[in-house]
Amino acid sequence: MSESPLPLQPVVAPESPEQRFEKFLRTRGKRMTSQRRLIIATIFSHHDHFDADDLMVHLRDQIASREVSRPTVYRTLGELVEAGLLRRMTLRDRYVYEHDYGYPDHDHLYCQVCHRLIEFYSPLLAEIREQVSKEHHFQALSHRLLISGICDACQSEEKQPPAKTV
Repeated sequence: MSESPLPLQPVVAPESPEQRFEKFLRTRGKRMTSQRRLIIATIFSHHDHFDADDLMVHLRDQIASREVSRPTVYRTLGELVEAGLLRRMTLRDRYVYEHDYGYPDHDHLYCQVCHRLIEFYSPLLAEIREQVSKEHHFQALSHRLLISGICDACQSEEKQPPAKTV
């Protein structure tokens, strides 16, 4: 009998992503613009993994009306990573982003067939991270693990005999 995965535990963030980003920008001598606010609101309105093209689809009306520009989207994504609000991963020669701020530590399983990302948390991995850090007198702040393979659904499809054509 296999155990069901542990659910990701919620994290209480001391300030909103917008507030944190605004502080970050001030330390860089930049200001929070309406374009940046719109991008942050779109990104943090739901949790999913996305790339720049996915974000552009969500912002297509604002891009078409010139309320936000494509270069600002790309620039803001980089700034959000630098500010610690987003985490960037490279999958299939593209950057994929996910929430980092206010989201619990977790790792990923990546299906190389359907390209699905499955989030999971393992107390055993956290324990190993702490043990290894302690042995090396290292203060671990985070870690990232991506396990590549084939998900259950894609394995089942591979086991199915091809459909017969008449």
